[in-house]
Amino acid sequence: MNLNNFLKSLFGDKSVRDMKLIQPLVEKVKESYPEIQKLTNDELRAKTKELQHYVQNSAEEQEKQITELKSKIEETPIDQREDIFNQIDKLENEVLEIFEKALNDVMPIAFNIIKDTARRFSENDDTVVTATDFDRELASNPANDFVTINGDKAIYHNEWTAGGTKIKWNMVHYDVQLFGGIALHQGKIAEMATGEGKTLVATLPVFLNALTGNGVHMVTVNDYLAKRDSEWMGPLYMFNGLSVDCIDKHQPNSEARRKAYQADITFGTNNEFGFDYLRDNMALNPSDLVQRKHNYAIVDEVDSVLIDDARTPLIISGPIPKGDDQMFEEYQPLVEKLYEVQRKQATELLAEAKQKITEGQKINNKQLLDEGFLALYRSYKALPKNKPLIKYLSEDGIKAGMLRTEETYMANNNREMPKAIAPLFFVVDEKLNSADLTDKGTEWLAKQTGNENLFVLPDITSQLSALENEKSLSDQERVDRKDELMAHYGVQSERVHTLQQLLKGYTMFNKDDEYVVMDGEVKIVDEQTGRIMDGRRWSDGLHQAIEAKEHVKVEAATQTFATITLQNYFRMYHKLSGMTGTASTEAGELWDIYKLDVVVIPTNRPITRHDLQDRVYKTAREKYAAVIDEIEEMRNIGRPVLVGTTSVEISELLSKMLNMRKISHNVLNAKLHQKEAQIITEAGRSENGLGAVTIATNMAGRGTDIKLTDEVKAAGGLAIIGTERHESRRVDRQLRGRAGRQGDPGSSVFYVSLEDKLMRLFASERIAKVMDRLGFEDGERIESPMISKSIERAQKKVEENNFGIRKHLLEYDDVMNKQRTVIYEKRRHALMGERIGMDITNVIWDRIISILDKNDYEGVKEEFMKVLAMESPFDQEEFENSTKDTLEERAFQDAMAAFKRHTERIQADAYPVIKQVQESQGEMFERILVPITDGRNMYQIPCNLKNAYKTEGASVVKEFEKTVMLRIIDDNWKENLRQLDELRHSVQNASYEQKDPLLIFKLESVKLWDNMIDDMNNRIASVLMRCQLPVVQNELHEAAPEQHSQRYVEQKADSAEEVMRAAQHAAANRDTREAGEVNHTPYVADKMPRPNDLCPCGSGKKFKNCHGRNM
Repeated sequence: MNLNNFLKSLFGDKSVRDMKLIQPLVEKVKESYPEIQKLTNDELRAKTKELQHYVQNSAEEQEKQITELKSKIEETPIDQREDIFNQIDKLENEVLEIFEKALNDVMPIAFNIIKDTARRFSENDDTVVTATDFDRELASNPANDFVTINGDKAIYHNEWTAGGTKIKWNMVHYDVQLFGGIALHQGKIAEMATGEGKTLVATLPVFLNALTGNGVHMVTVNDYLAKRDSEWMGPLYMFNGLSVDCIDKHQPNSEARRKAYQADITFGTNNEFGFDYLRDNMALNPSDLVQRKHNYAIVDEVDSVLIDDARTPLIISGPIPKGDDQMFEEYQPLVEKLYEVQRKQATELLAEAKQKITEGQKINNKQLLDEGFLALYRSYKALPKNKPLIKYLSEDGIKAGMLRTEETYMANNNREMPKAIAPLFFVVDEKLNSADLTDKGTEWLAKQTGNENLFVLPDITSQLSALENEKSLSDQERVDRKDELMAHYGVQSERVHTLQQLLKGYTMFNKDDEYVVMDGEVKIVDEQTGRIMDGRRWSDGLHQAIEAKEHVKVEAATQTFATITLQNYFRMYHKLSGMTGTASTEAGELWDIYKLDVVVIPTNRPITRHDLQDRVYKTAREKYAAVIDEIEEMRNIGRPVLVGTTSVEISELLSKMLNMRKISHNVLNAKLHQKEAQIITEAGRSENGLGAVTIATNMAGRGTDIKLTDEVKAAGGLAIIGTERHESRRVDRQLRGRAGRQGDPGSSVFYVSLEDKLMRLFASERIAKVMDRLGFEDGERIESPMISKSIERAQKKVEENNFGIRKHLLEYDDVMNKQRTVIYEKRRHALMGERIGMDITNVIWDRIISILDKNDYEGVKEEFMKVLAMESPFDQEEFENSTKDTLEERAFQDAMAAFKRHTERIQADAYPVIKQVQESQGEMFERILVPITDGRNMYQIPCNLKNAYKTEGASVVKEFEKTVMLRIIDDNWKENLRQLDELRHSVQNASYEQKDPLLIFKLESVKLWDNMIDDMNNRIASVLMRCQLPVVQNELHEAAPEQHSQRYVEQKADSAEEVMRAAQHAAANRDTREAGEVNHTPYVADKMPRPNDLCPCGSGKKFKNCHGRNM
């Protein structure tokens, strides 16, 4: 008995313990079910209203207190408001806790309501109820074919359209699904096998948590599943009076998308939820916001979203000045030539190695063998993905001999390694995913370019040190020389970086494997699902390098306007849970990062699938030949076959081999991902006694069940054939899980060769030795539990390594995330206006402390005038003899008084004109522009005329404060993001100095943050303390109708800054959905818009990209 089994015998299995904890709750649900069954249809729906009332009124006392506190805010002096806001925040947290207790109280009844709704739909063609206004609203939408109105009755049908297909409802929750529903409600991850009805399970916690009215987000991995599931499960919720919508059906920043977030239950893709969060934090007006507070989310295929995509940042970006001034196209021909030179050298080294090793083995000459294996090792370091090399390494004893050579040269801290790689132009490390120039490569480049230092980084540390020691230079000369050195270093660094990324693109990234070229664009292929990742680009210039390699348009460099990783987005939810078929292998990571516990839910019926041992071959050629034989055998006995591959290239290779044998089949990969659901649905059928054959990349088709016919079940069920072990056990388990749904028969087997990437990197030496020792001939295979366990150990190594990489990279993002949280909170305060007064007070207080801390009296006088536009409130004697606290308080009171005078003057100057316009022409204008200046810029502030008149001009001041705060926060945050990007790239060189790049990044990012906050507060204070209406002001102008783009108008509208703002607005309004939709909204225009004007139809797009496209 091994240690794991011994511990299980003592303490029990975690899954069993989890089930024991949930079992009492399941029994409560089952006990109350008969009472719910007795209710009439109308009584059942009334029960939902009763539960809603109970839950939402459970925190009535706290919500009354919150309302009372909010009503006191405007009356309270600004410096006393912070206590009120703290009380409000505390009460809001209490409300959430009370809601959770109330939800636990009503959980048995709520679960039974949704379960019995499913039963009634399943057992009856029509379910008739008394029609409500909500029913009539649903029926008025032609898309809702599940409900019709007949007089005072609403008739819910059990057939409707979901995902473009007519479905008939035939599902009712069974007991193990109750276990899954409870785990999800508790904020855990429910691991349920494929075919166990995860989509139906989610209806239980979704319905329950939607009773609070705070919204539930149902997150999927693609827009097809989001739209399908909202239409498939929606009628269950809507029958019980809950509203349902899907954000992916509506354009970003549209009223329809805003309405979708107001629904009780909102479906959508992970990307769109994240992008909407970023757009909300680029909003210019509260009416632009679409999302509510992040309450509760269930993430479908949670392993894909929170593990695979966790480190992928969502980025809203736009062009930067001289963004197309890049070096990739300039140096691509040079790197291509260098690559070809080394490829030729690698081929020659391989030929030399084969000759010397063969001859050395014949005559048993150790020197010849050593020379041969050294040549082989050099060929491996030159191009490790060279297919002839990979094939040769699979032969008897070859890889083992090469590894011995590597050990020799790696001894004593790589002391001898320079001798091994001396003939090479660059060295490729497949495990580290890197390609670095050697001295010989640098010399070759110097000859080609005529400049020996073109790709050499200067020793900037020594140069700066020497500069500091030069006594003959004046301070100004020293600064100028330092700037020159840093500028030169920056250019050289960019040139070396360009070269490295081009080398990486040529050596590590293969077309139709890591990416595809479609419509003149390089598109990334998701290694997990095989889907094209539209809109995603590799960072750090790698994408531009591959565009240059493939001779397509190299996109201009962009600047980040807003960014967040999915990991940090989903950590914002009050409660988070997820479901998937494969999470237990990543349970440690899910707990470490998200504090999400994985609960393995038992299957409804025992799994009868037969999982065979891995079949290991020496070469890929032998493996694929065996796969084709297996496919043909399975197909001929009437069993459908699903073949899993790891790349588009392998899918197409197998497709060609099947075509040669005239075997009909479907292929699902990145190039054909639009047909995913249809192909997977047909994968479990047979025709004329021949099983269907489907080739799919990795986890393609997740979310769509493969259902088997009775004929197929009798023949033995679905046959799963994996053509390669993936780096992650989770992906392999996902492929196996496609068979054995709901007790269906089936089998799974993986075909492996020693040339496969996983085997090549981690597991093949031991197996190669075994095969050599046993004298296996070509075409023979090993098949044993020992081999399968060895492969799983290799997978564990990769999983641990990948987790380490993810955690390390996410630490970089955590630095940015802490800054993002503070900035977005400040921005939200400015946008909503509630706490803007308190933030302005804090800015003025911060400036006063900073000025007094950093300056003597003369400096204080100068800074008070420069930043706060006021005279020093004390003379030199008072400054020198008073305490610091006294000086701070006196300066603060004087500054606040000065600020109040400025704002009151604006209000007094603006109101007479506003009054005149309202009383004489009020019916003509809804919005007006009020010009305000700080002496440098003129701001045209859009205001609601009636509101400005009603508040006697006070709303004008508030709108101005909001405009200034938003503008300056956005400008400084955007610049900070740019500097963080540059810092993250530059600190990687710290590893050469034996320093931790992450530690340096954290230290330097704090300095950047402090500088940003300092500059931001200076700018805010300077503008607000100087604000006034222009001296000459005869009339106010009408403002355009409120639009998402409306912010302010400067006098120099065509300035570079304004162009950047236009780019930022365009980026925020870009359609990020998987397939952008064409706008068909008609419009009537009084005059023809200009091409770059917003389209009058209200789409948010420029006229030339919308209705003016063909004009």
